Amino acid sequence: MPPRVIINPAARRGACGKAWPDIEAGLRSALGNIDTNVTAHSGDETNLARKGIAEGAEHFIAVGGDGTMNGVLNGIMGDDITENDQVRLSVIPVGTANEMARAIGFHGDPMGAIQSIASGRVQHFDLLKAECVGLDGLSRRHYGVLAISWGGAAEIVHRTNNSRFLKKLGGRFSYYANTLIVTLTYPMQNCDLTVDGQKIKNQVYYSGLICNLEILGGGMRLAPGADHTDGVANFLFFKDIPRREIIFQKPSWLFDGHHVNHDKVDYFPGRVFEVESDVDALVDADGETIGRLPLKVWTHKQALKVVG
Repeated sequence: MPPRVIINPAARRGACGKAWPDIEAGLRSALGNIDTNVTAHSGDETNLARKGIAEGAEHFIAVGGDGTMNGVLNGIMGDDITENDQVRLSVIPVGTANEMARAIGFHGDPMGAIQSIASGRVQHFDLLKAECVGLDGLSRRHYGVLAISWGGAAEIVHRTNNSRFLKKLGGRFSYYANTLIVTLTYPMQNCDLTVDGQKIKNQVYYSGLICNLEILGGGMRLAPGADHTDGVANFLFFKDIPRREIIFQKPSWLFDGHHVNHDKVDYFPGRVFEVESDVDALVDADGETIGRLPLKVWTHKQALKVVG
């Protein structure tokens, strides 16, 4: 069966749709026959991937950004593993941040991604499985490969994805503008944490992230030393840092990973994480809002096969 290609033409403010004819020609030249499926609405990626699984497809190629990739990922997942051990995922980066493509090795290079896919190289990535309360109030399970976050970081992504006016000025501009707004206004919260069975009570915090990749958020080294193949996630916890200490930091604070040395930042590895709070803060997976606290996250070592 040919690779199932799922295209999000709206990615990067429509740039993906404009680039698709050249990408399609490149894919057909490199791979031969392909089965193309174009999304029309948010969430179509997951439904199209599930349909592909039901029809026996085994290789899925997400064309778009990290959100497109995550949608396809959640369509090919079964209970903690892909639907069968032959299922593989590939990414062609035509989004804003393209952090998954960066980790694979061809950030911002769609044609390079096609050649890498054609080579047949297989990499194995750890997965993060999250369970939280969905926005509809029901229990929700969702998979991520970049990071799971809650609090301020999740609020920034939620506002960015829903800021129609700011997004017209560019995805990165919208992200940085909302980062400033949320940093200045988001209230500190309280939560109880459990990491690998160890309870940490009454924590005051601004934001928490469970990171699978080292580089996130448009090139920031948020999780220095993180390894997406070791079966261990890196817990990054911004506690009650005075806002001025966030606003007036040099860009290198996050882009070079110096933030982990701050005395109000906790950073350590773990495999199973639980977050409980009286405040139902937003939860995000790979740049997509998935629900609210409480949250539990498990790591699954090398559970995802990636071609590229």
